[in-house]
Amino acid sequence: MKIGVIGGGAWGTALAQVATRGDRPVLLWARESEVVESVNLAHENSLFLPGVPLSPQIHATGDLAELSGADALLVVAPAQHVRAVLSGMNIGNKPLVLCAKGIETGSKLLVGEVAHEVQPAAPIAVLSGPTFAHEVAKGLPTAVTLACEDDALRTALAERLAGPAFRTYASSDVIGAEIGGAVKNVLAIACGVVEGAGLGLNARAALIARGFAEMTRFGLARGALAETLTGLSGLGDLVLTCSSTNSRNFSLGVGLGQGRSPAELMADRRTVAEGAHTAPVLREAAKDAGVDMPVCEAVCALLDGKPVSAVIEALLSRPLREEAR
Repeated sequence: MKIGVIGGGAWGTALAQVATRGDRPVLLWARESEVVESVNLAHENSLFLPGVPLSPQIHATGDLAELSGADALLVVAPAQHVRAVLSGMNIGNKPLVLCAKGIETGSKLLVGEVAHEVQPAAPIAVLSGPTFAHEVAKGLPTAVTLACEDDALRTALAERLAGPAFRTYASSDVIGAEIGGAVKNVLAIACGVVEGAGLGLNARAALIARGFAEMTRFGLARGALAETLTGLSGLGDLVLTCSSTNSRNFSLGVGLGQGRSPAELMADRRTVAEGAHTAPVLREAAKDAGVDMPVCEAVCALLDGKPVSAVIEALLSRPLREEAR
C-alpha cells in the first residue's frame, strides 16, 4: 500500500517517517516551499521538525496532483483547512486516514464528516492517540488508535502503519476517536491556564478528571463508545496533551494563564493550536446536544478576553453536584 501524506507540518512529517518502515517510499505534500526543499535536499523538515533526520524515502512536493499515485492518503492538514484541501483533489475511492483533530467552524461537523461530505466515495479512517510528533519521528515508543468502520480496510491500514515502535490499536468507533481528539485540545488549553496561573498540581489533576467527564458526556451524546473515550484516543491523548509545553494547546493556555491576550498569543504562531478554533464550536455543539461542558465554557470565556481570575472564580463557584453527573 503506497502512502501519501497531506500536510508538511511536524505531525505530517512524523507520520511520513513512520510510513517509510520497510524502506518504502512516501510522498509528502507541503504548502511551504521551504519545507519541500528542506525535506528533499537535506532530509530534514527544518521549519517544523528541526534536528530530526528523515528517511531519504520521503519525497516532498508542493503539487497535490502528484498524490494521485498513492493507494491511501493520510490527511494531516489543520482541521479548519481540510474541506478546502480535499475539495481541490480527485480522490475517488481511495481511503482517507484523518489525522487532524477538531470540529469545523460554522458547520459543527467533525473532520470525518467534512471529508465524507466533500469526498463521498472515499472510505474514512481516523488515526488518533497520545503523540508528540518529534518523539514519533525519532522512533520512540508510541501507541495510537486506528479507527475505521470497514473491517478489512481497518486491518490493512493498521498493519501498514504499525512498526516496532509505533503500535496501532484497531477500532470501529470513528466518532469516538474523533471526539476524543477534538475535545482534548480544548481541555489542554484549560490545563495550560492552570499552569500559567500557578494554581498547582491538585487543580490540574482535578481539571483533567472533570474535563474527561465532559468529554465522555459529549461523546456518548454523539454516539461514541465509552471504551473508546477511555482508550488511547480519549483519555490517553488527554493526559499527554494536558501535561507538557510540547502541546501547542497547553502552551497557549500557559500564556493565557499568565495574563497575555489571546490575540498576542495567536498572532505569530506557525503551528495551529486547534483547541482555540474548536472551543467555540464545541460549546455550540454541546448546547445542541444538551450537554453541560463548564470547562469548555471557561476556555471560551478566556479566548474572548475575560480575566483569568474572573473565569476561575466563576468555575469554582458553580453549585456542588454529584460526581457521577
